[in-house]
Amino acid sequence: MSVFDKIKLGLEEAISYERGELDARTTKLTVAPVRRFDASEIRNIRVNTGLTQKLFAEHLGVSVKTVEAWESGKNEPLGSACRLLDLTKADPLFPQKSGIVIR
Repeated sequence: MSVFDKIKLGLEEAISYERGELDARTTKLTVAPVRRFDASEIRNIRVNTGLTQKLFAEHLGVSVKTVEAWESGKNEPLGSACRLLDLTKADPLFPQKSGIVIR
């Protein structure tokens, strides 16, 4: 099918939808809740990556003091940091595979 034919088909489908002759195709997505991590779990994730606190902090976009506070239980990560921790826990090579950490 040529590009022209694909565009034409798309426009015909849009017209049919507007006339009520065609149901729209929809996809329902859900977002997993943000996981919480305790101090020992954060340390284990970092150790499994083989990164120092400094490199781990850079990977997560936070300060070394923040990583120290998380690992000592003084503070907890929130939001996007937890998402990155979750990805890193699932794959300890994620920092390298994603191109964030370059060896």
